Amino acid sequence: MIDITASDGFVFSAYRADPADAPKGAVVVLQELSGVTRHIRDVVDAHAARGYVAVAPCLFDRAKKGVELGEDEAGATEGLALVRAVGFGKAMADIQATVESVAPHGKVVLIGYDWGGYLAYHAANLVKGLACAIGYYGCGIAEDPGPKRRIPTQLHFGLADPYIPAARIIGFRSTRPDVRVYEYPAGHGFAAADRAGYSAEATGLAMERMTTFITHTVEGPPAVTLKNAGAYAASATAKADKKKKKPAGEDDLGPPL
Repeated sequence: MIDITASDGFVFSAYRADPADAPKGAVVVLQELSGVTRHIRDVVDAHAARGYVAVAPCLFDRAKKGVELGEDEAGATEGLALVRAVGFGKAMADIQATVESVAPHGKVVLIGYDWGGYLAYHAANLVKGLACAIGYYGCGIAEDPGPKRRIPTQLHFGLADPYIPAARIIGFRSTRPDVRVYEYPAGHGFAAADRAGYSAEATGLAMERMTTFITHTVEGPPAVTLKNAGAYAASATAKADKKKKKPAGEDDLGPPL
């Protein structure tokens, strides 16, 4: 655990993991409604293992420190109360401070789950210094789509999610062609291995899509070698040479007039 200071001087905690070698970039992971849980910490560790500096800010710290709630109704009720107590603006300020804390390590990716998915979607247009944003089953996005995205944005939803009806996802896709949206035959929280609704198949496919998206955004697409590239280059050089104007007296048009 580390401490990060926001622009207003507030100090909040964050869980951070560093790669074994020089970092490829940085990943900021935004918490669920239940806090910086074991699942969120596992996500941070996984991205560090892939070569990124990864960190998850404790966004509930402004209202209550050390929050890690259960996945039952009581936990959801307390989580929603903490969301209201923190407020959208303060959450964005803490996300901005977290992004700035890892910016020296390269391009920064923002990933959010549940409430964090909603925050990641909107932070894409509000937080400076981001390369791309990714959201998992973010409640409220379909009802609050906001303006056109300023950075590449990817979203993952479960078609069996009781909190985000499939019809809303379909409607959102039709109005936001600038967002890459993926759907899975799974429910809410399908990427958390410690939940009853966990789907290994959906998680694996989403992970594959997410890592490819991150790699292309942060590291760039892999180099492609064209067949006969050398021949094409030689041909282009020859054409360029033909177009070069020869000195007076060395062309084929006779003496200048």
